[in-house]
Amino acid sequence: MSFLWAILSITIIDLALSGDNAAVIGLAIKNLPLQQRKIAAFIGAGGAIVLRVTLTALATLLLRVPYLNAIGGVILIWITWKLLNGDAGEEKIKSSNKFWSAVGTIIVADLSMAFDNIMGVAGAAHGHVGLMIFGLAVSIPILVLGASWLATMMNRYPIIIYIGGAVLAHTSLAMIFADHGLGLPHYTGELAAALIPWALAAAVFIWGWLQVRKMGSGHAEKTV
Repeated sequence: MSFLWAILSITIIDLALSGDNAAVIGLAIKNLPLQQRKIAAFIGAGGAIVLRVTLTALATLLLRVPYLNAIGGVILIWITWKLLNGDAGEEKIKSSNKFWSAVGTIIVADLSMAFDNIMGVAGAAHGHVGLMIFGLAVSIPILVLGASWLATMMNRYPIIIYIGGAVLAHTSLAMIFADHGLGLPHYTGELAAALIPWALAAAVFIWGWLQVRKMGSGHAEKTV
């Protein structure tokens, strides 16, 4: 019974924590041809999962490393900015290059924000390596299917791109504030530490909303 409960717990954790990962994969693959999206998502997520298995085995050691969360958060900020501003000049890039660039982005971004999944799965598995591997393997279909759907919706409704960017912006700052090495809440206070990531997410969304409105008005002027 405890074994089944562990499996259920791991599955729920994966569902709850994979939203931000799916958002970054969706952003990375949205400009790929339709037939390449699921392949890129599968390879990228699969590569990241393989590395996660190794990191999960070292989970207790990772908890003791100061500044690891902060480094991951900074990397994610850079990746989010790159993804939100990645349209310029993309026409000049060959499809194959975009494909492997998307795969690389998925792996780096997924690993930079993987610590919540790793620690959640490691805790639910209670040190059982087989359960850890099962939990991480469950992530692949969730991420691939969720990201492919998100990529399609992003191309249809551009505002979703910026909603995804807002989610990633919140995640990145939350990771930085959660880092025990920096101890930022000690200086800012717990309330500010909780509100600042949401403020950045709101700023990204408002900026995106203005961008979408600008694109819409420009399109309307061309059609008149």
